[in-house]
Amino acid sequence: MATIWPQAGNDAWEVWHMRALWGSRAGRDYLSDALTLLPGWTREGRQIKRTLVIDDSQHAALTERIKVVADALHLQPEVRRLDGRTQIRLIPRDGETITEGEVTLAARIEDAYRTVTGDA
Repeated sequence: MATIWPQAGNDAWEVWHMRALWGSRAGRDYLSDALTLLPGWTREGRQIKRTLVIDDSQHAALTERIKVVADALHLQPEVRRLDGRTQIRLIPRDGETITEGEVTLAARIEDAYRTVTGDA
C-alpha cells in the first residue's frame, strides 16, 4: 500500500484511517464506518452518492478534478448537474459491493470540493 503524504487539500489522516478500516475487516460494516468520515455521502443500495449545491463554475472545476482522480483510480463516477445541484454517484465496477477504491475516491472528491468552494 502506498504512503500518502499530507498535501494541500489532502487530509492524509482521513485517508489513512479509512484504509485502516478496510484493512482489518473483522465482521463489522466498514463501509458505514468509512461513511461516518465522509459527511454528506450516503449509501443507497450498491452505490454511494453525494449532492452538492455549487454554482456552474465550481461544478466545472470540481468535475475536472474528479476526472483526474477517477482516472488515476480507474473508476468511473457519475457526475451530473441538475436544478443547480451537482450529483455524484459512485457505483462499483463489478456491480456488487463498494470497494476501498470508491471510498477513497469519495474522500478525494471531498478534498476537491473543499478546495473549489474555499472551505479547505
